Amino acid sequence: MAVHLIRSATLDSLTSEVPYAYAAVVDGGDLVLTAGACPLDDAGDVAPVGDLEGQAARVMANLEAALVGAGSSLDQVAKSTVYVATSDRSDLVTVWNVVRAAFGDHDAPSTLLAVPVLGYPDQLVEVEAVAVRPAPPAAP
Repeated sequence: MAVHLIRSATLDSLTSEVPYAYAAVVDGGDLVLTAGACPLDDAGDVAPVGDLEGQAARVMANLEAALVGAGSSLDQVAKSTVYVATSDRSDLVTVWNVVRAAFGDHDAPSTLLAVPVLGYPDQLVEVEAVAVRPAPPAAP
């Protein structure tokens, strides 16, 4: 078995200005492990600065792009972890509402955490996920 790293060169809408792969897929298996999706725009800048809801929306769009690039989707997520740089519980709720809306009816287990700081300057939100690639349709 081999691990294939999914990088921005194979994905639309994700910046190549990051020093990591966006997801990984294991040959012979259908498990997809994502890096923490960050609120990065095409230039690799955090956006929108200071806006929890806006960053959460961008994070979810970036997470979805990484999953699609790995042959999966938001509705195939088995577990997610949501990180919010805050000490205010109401900020957690604000971000959770955006994340939850992006998942729609797919209410897979998730962990919501407040953390003191995230990796990029001005970053407030990050979401990582474990997903599966759906099985191809059976031949008739």
